[in-house]
Amino acid sequence: MAEKVVLVTGGTGLVGKGIEIFLKSQNRPNERWVYAGSKDADLRKKEDVDALFQREKPTHVIHLAAAVGGLFMNMRRKVEMFRDNIAINDNVLACCKEFNVQKCVSCLSTCIFPDKTAYPIDETSVHNGPPHPSNEGYAYAKRMIDVLSRAYNEEYGCKFTTVIPTNIYGPYDNYHLQDSHVIPGLIHKTYLAKQKGEDLTVWGSGKPLRQFIYSVDLASLLVWTLDSYEELNPIILSVGEEDEVSIKEVAELIAEAMEFKGKLIFDTTKADGQFKKTASNKKLLALNPNVKFTPVKEAIKSSCQWFIDNYDTVRK
Repeated sequence: MAEKVVLVTGGTGLVGKGIEIFLKSQNRPNERWVYAGSKDADLRKKEDVDALFQREKPTHVIHLAAAVGGLFMNMRRKVEMFRDNIAINDNVLACCKEFNVQKCVSCLSTCIFPDKTAYPIDETSVHNGPPHPSNEGYAYAKRMIDVLSRAYNEEYGCKFTTVIPTNIYGPYDNYHLQDSHVIPGLIHKTYLAKQKGEDLTVWGSGKPLRQFIYSVDLASLLVWTLDSYEELNPIILSVGEEDEVSIKEVAELIAEAMEFKGKLIFDTTKADGQFKKTASNKKLLALNPNVKFTPVKEAIKSSCQWFIDNYDTVRK
């Protein structure tokens, strides 16, 4: 049997590491998984992507790589977020076509959905209006993966599809104090506040609602998508609507997990971003009814412990 070679772009980041952790518990013979990071190729450069594909000769691709940051980075660097992500996605999909990749699964984001929309959001509403202004550079670039994937299918018969995860967290995240996503940022801030004996300042009111998915849970669903999802249209990979939590609740869970005894102060001079973007996982459950999610309290505790254990080497 010919070897199946799965190239994971962004493979050294949060979700790529989640896939690596998940696959350790699986028996998948005749497969080689390649986790490519920024040291392996600058995906903004076509010649780098060509060289990567020529070297690894992938039969399948999970495309996770992106220029990514939290709310405040998205607001501050809209031009760079748009241009870098357009270049990355164009180069990767072009090489998937040129190297006859059998299937490519690309990762979108819930921030691509319209700002003004009915809830819960589902897969049919991706292009039904502009995204929230705070992240429009990143969001429009991500939307274009869906457009380009369908175009490749229509013109060349390429089997390119997309997934839309909700907010991801877990081991190997980016814990930068300004440019990270909310959970890793709060984990780092809580750690420092505890070390210094200070109160914890949380940016924003704490009222916005989010669905969070643990990176290892998402990894299992990405592998399922590669193996079993046959549609070309996007699919939302998310916990249910009933599992939506506020930023305040998340901050409290992190404080509890890290045994932080100080006060939580919410700085309402900082932007909240979009208040909610509730996504429906009905399509996922219809196709994969046995899916299981790690409870948020358990996953946050595990994520906090990983950060503490690896503090000297985490991205921060």
